[in-house]
Amino acid sequence: MGYSPEYVQNMTQLHRRLREHPETLVTLVVGPDDLCAKFPETQPCHCHDATVMQRDSAVRQRLGVQTGETYHWSDITQRIQNHIVASDIATLCRTCSWRSYGVCEEGVERLHNGEGLVEVPDAVDETTHSTPKAKMNI
Repeated sequence: MGYSPEYVQNMTQLHRRLREHPETLVTLVVGPDDLCAKFPETQPCHCHDATVMQRDSAVRQRLGVQTGETYHWSDITQRIQNHIVASDIATLCRTCSWRSYGVCEEGVERLHNGEGLVEVPDAVDETTHSTPKAKMNI
C-alpha cells in the first residue's frame, strides 16, 4: 500500500503496545493520530478525507465513545466485542482501502473468540514506555 519503513515500524510499535499492554490509555482524536505521525510525506495523506471522518464517526457512535475522551484499550476491545460483529465491517468500512485485506473482520472475530490482537513478527525494534498512551482515530 505504499507505506514507508518508518510508517510500518510505527504501526507495528502501536499494535504491539496495545496487544501487550491492554491498560494502555487511548485518547480518541479527529484527524491525524499517532499512527498518521509517520505517514510517508511522498504519499497523499488521507487522514482528513471526508470518508475517513465518516467511518470514524460511525464506529465511535456504534461503540458509544466520544472524541477527546480517553479510554483503556481493554475498554475499547470490550466495546467492540459488545457492539460490532465481523460482518459489520462491510457496512461501516465499505469505502476503506484496507477492507479488501480482511484484517479488520479477522480482528473482530479474534476479539469475539477471546484471542485479542494477532501477534506481530519481530521485524522491528520497539521502545517500551512506562506509561503507555496513544492517540487514535476510531
